[in-house]
Amino acid sequence: MDLSNLRPAEGSTKNSKRIGRGQGSGRGGTSTRGHKGAKSRSGYSRKIGFEGGQMPLQRRVPKFGFKNINRVEYKAINLSTIQALADKGITDIDFEAMRANGLVSRNDLVKILGDGELTAKVNIKAHAFSQTAKDAIEKLEGTT
Repeated sequence: MDLSNLRPAEGSTKNSKRIGRGQGSGRGGTSTRGHKGAKSRSGYSRKIGFEGGQMPLQRRVPKFGFKNINRVEYKAINLSTIQALADKGITDIDFEAMRANGLVSRNDLVKILGDGELTAKVNIKAHAFSQTAKDAIEKLEGTT
């Protein structure tokens, strides 16, 4: 076998319909588009969401809720993660230290949450703290 005798598998390809090539072809005249109506015309394109005149889904379903434009989205970091950093020997934890350890991205705002156990004294700088996290850090004489 070589490139000169390669062929697709039997039955895997079909010839395309040659539409609009005269009455003798069986596909002339209306060219399989039926008679009259928008779909028979050239340049027809249906509106997005059009359902044949039936009330479209996006108009049947009611609107609800809203997006608060003043919402501040924080990246949450728990005390258990802070303890893991302290186990590595990092006691001064700021944004750059978190970023170097792959915890946050460049534009994230960081909030320290109180889930997990903290046993090491650490100095943490973050954008926000939960009350339980703040209490746990200050109990070990760390700073926030």
